[in-house]
Amino acid sequence: MTELFKTNPVMFRANPLGFLLALILIPVGIGIFIFIYWFLLVRTTTFSISKDHVLYSKGILSRTNAEIDLDGIRTVRINQSLLNRMFDTGTVELYTAGDSPEIVAKNLAAPNSIRELIKTNQSN
Repeated sequence: MTELFKTNPVMFRANPLGFLLALILIPVGIGIFIFIYWFLLVRTTTFSISKDHVLYSKGILSRTNAEIDLDGIRTVRINQSLLNRMFDTGTVELYTAGDSPEIVAKNLAAPNSIRELIKTNQSN
C-alpha cells in the first residue's frame, strides 16, 4: 500500500478564535487542559489517500476507522466558512451512494487539493 497523501487536522488554522481563547485561559489553568485534549484529538485523527482507497481514523480511547475504495467515491464535497477560506482549511465529505456522507473529515488543510488528488487518482 503506497500512501499518496497523509495528514492530520490542523489546530490554529482551523479554529483561530478557539486557539486564542484557550491561550488566554492558560493562566487560569483551564487553557492547558483544552490544549492537551485538542492536541491529542488532532494527533489521533488521520486522513490518508493511497492508490486504491481513502482511510479516515479517529479516536483517543476508542477508535473509529472508515475506508472507502477510491473508485467507489461519487462525490467529494468541501465545506468552508469565511475563516476557513482565509486559512485554507475546511471539511471534506466523501459520498459513495445515497444522501449521507461515508466520511466527514473536519479541519483539514488544503481541502481543494485533497479533492483534486482524489479525482485524479480515480480510474474512470
